[in-house]
Amino acid sequence: MSMPLLQTGKIGKYTTKNRVVMAPMTRSRAVGNVVNDLTTLYYKQRSSAGLLLTEATQISTLGVGYINTPGIHTTEQVRAWNNVTKTVHDNNGLIFNQLWHVGRVSHSSFHNGESPVSVSNIGIEGQTYTYEGMKDFSVPRALETKEIISTIKDYRNGAINAMSAEFDGVEIHGANGYLLEQFLTSGSNKRTDEYGGSLENRVRLVLNILTEVCDAIGSDKVGIRFSPANIGLGISDENPKETYEYLLNKLNDYNLAYVHLMNPFMPVDNPNYVNNVTEHFRKIYKGTIITNAGYDKDKGNLVIEKGDADFVSYGRLLLSNPDLVERFEKGAELNNFDHTTFYGGDEKGYTDYPFMK
Repeated sequence: MSMPLLQTGKIGKYTTKNRVVMAPMTRSRAVGNVVNDLTTLYYKQRSSAGLLLTEATQISTLGVGYINTPGIHTTEQVRAWNNVTKTVHDNNGLIFNQLWHVGRVSHSSFHNGESPVSVSNIGIEGQTYTYEGMKDFSVPRALETKEIISTIKDYRNGAINAMSAEFDGVEIHGANGYLLEQFLTSGSNKRTDEYGGSLENRVRLVLNILTEVCDAIGSDKVGIRFSPANIGLGISDENPKETYEYLLNKLNDYNLAYVHLMNPFMPVDNPNYVNNVTEHFRKIYKGTIITNAGYDKDKGNLVIEKGDADFVSYGRLLLSNPDLVERFEKGAELNNFDHTTFYGGDEKGYTDYPFMK
């Protein structure tokens, strides 16, 4: 079988050394919301991938919903990320920062006792891990229209800060049930202003953010991630097929570095949902596509060979195999991942996975 995963590719203005992408993965090891020396080593170890996408990174204090997740909105945070980017670049790597706002996927303890914010004041079932242990998600309050304008500026400033930290670009997190997906989907968006109601209004925030971020740093350094078949964290939509067809067609006008599409982990039994996400939306979006979820080496090579995607992002495989590219090249056995060490802790399950001998 041919190995298109190992061929060079184009991400915006950059030529990548291969088509293996490190998926963004929250690891909850940024004590005080600031990355550290272990973080630097973690990304350095994986620098042979064609593109590294960082763990989700808050654009503001309002965007926090988990313990020990990093931000990109203070001088200290920017300075700390600069250590990461310098080391990755010294190892001939390419790295984008994923910009994040969790919205309602949070708890009031992260916000000085105040409610988290969302598109509408609709809560979700489930719990989040706080500094006081597991607690039910707090019911959010709806963002005021003027606060939405401030949020757009937070994304712009996050992108500018990422450039100050010498990232090569940014990925806007529009997936997995977080703030932007809360605006996109009809089940959570019950607004009556210009950001709610019609499909055109529900996609407005995403498009406004893209416009601002592209204006700030250049569209060829901007990607965005979506999960069109997501049903997690309370997400539902009357017709996500229609929603994302409309949205991705709009994105053809932005000349983005890429769109990052997540396939569903489990098929959704609903005719208005698309289960073959990457294949379906490739027919609509004309730019570069990164595909994610459920790929091994053979499936990754095949999806590129077929032309349904240009790059494949790997999460757990790259987490547990820092030299995944080299292992793919040599057909070597892969390390198993330890799910008990995914979140929090020290170097165990973070920077101690062995390289090939």
